[in-house]
Amino acid sequence: MNEDNPAELIPFSIDLTFDEARRRTEVVAALGPDWDPVAALQGEDEAYALLYSGLDAEQQRTYDMLVAAGVLPGPESGPESGEGPGRAAAH
Repeated sequence: MNEDNPAELIPFSIDLTFDEARRRTEVVAALGPDWDPVAALQGEDEAYALLYSGLDAEQQRTYDMLVAAGVLPGPESGPESGEGPGRAAAH
């Protein structure tokens, strides 16, 4: 660093590739041998389907208003469509 110009930036970079691979390995190990990703995704889809089911009339109106305003995804972008926030499109 140049002491005459303390605002001068020094290039600094870190390669996190190894650390990311180690982190992923630890996550999978922590999940354990009984973890079933397919069952986990099916459970998420079932929970998503239940999320807005069984609403009373006022709740349904609020839900419809939020869908119309684009705040919530509509039923056509539910888990079965593979679309919506955090969901990859099915191909």
